[in-house]
Amino acid sequence: MRIAVAQVTGRIAQVEANRAASRAAIEDAVAAGADLVVLPALIVPGYTVEPGVLRDAAEPLDGATLDLWSGLARAHGLHVVGGFCEREGDRLYNCAVLVGPDGLRLHYRKLHLSDREKDVFIPGDKGLPVAETPVGRIGLCVCYDLRFVEVLRGLALAGAEIAAVPTAWVGGFDRTELPPGAMIGQAQGAVVQANLNQVFVACASQAGSEAGSRFLGSSLVVDPFGTILAGPLGADPQAMIVADGDVARVHFAQERSERIRPRADRRTDVDGLRIGTDCR
Repeated sequence: MRIAVAQVTGRIAQVEANRAASRAAIEDAVAAGADLVVLPALIVPGYTVEPGVLRDAAEPLDGATLDLWSGLARAHGLHVVGGFCEREGDRLYNCAVLVGPDGLRLHYRKLHLSDREKDVFIPGDKGLPVAETPVGRIGLCVCYDLRFVEVLRGLALAGAEIAAVPTAWVGGFDRTELPPGAMIGQAQGAVVQANLNQVFVACASQAGSEAGSRFLGSSLVVDPFGTILAGPLGADPQAMIVADGDVARVHFAQERSERIRPRADRRTDVDGLRIGTDCR
């Protein structure tokens, strides 16, 4: 499989321009031969927590953004993951979707809301879904969700081989200024969790400055052994990385040897995390 991660920065409230930027990124991924492309969180309408902007720009699940991404996935035979502001009735959700040539495969709403997101979004109610695709078994989470180790562990136990993670990483509580080329804490966490959960992790972040926010970039792809396959990108707001991987490595990571089997060696009688294998 070939995974493309598109580091694209949405311009606040410029909905059509952001959709056009997502189209360009998907087309670049197609040109690179990608089977799966991951776009950032809230690429439409751009990352903001201003209620007025979000309410004006929010769209239903089956709105113009999903229609665009589904059409491109169908036309080019690839899978697309990306994030937008979803409206259901009077509720807003920080949403991510997986679409493929056959349409919508996964609909996810961010479970863990950060900072001022709590003032405008409703916490997710779709659980941690996983879908079987020709690329592999794919699960979704969004940005701050990675802070909660149960999320990637839950996806892995539900059968995910690839965790696709739209993000918009900002300083948050990791405020240390890093030297050029250093890996931010969020990216380090993705590397560690890929290793501990034996899954591919593909994170697509926004980057650079927009409307007073400074996005950190650091988009990357990590394999199930914790090896960085591509990235982390710097602060360029328009960039792409491509990585080749084999989902068979998930099995190899889970079964290191006859006596070292990280998945089978779990003590579920003690840790209490017994998530099923609901793979759609």
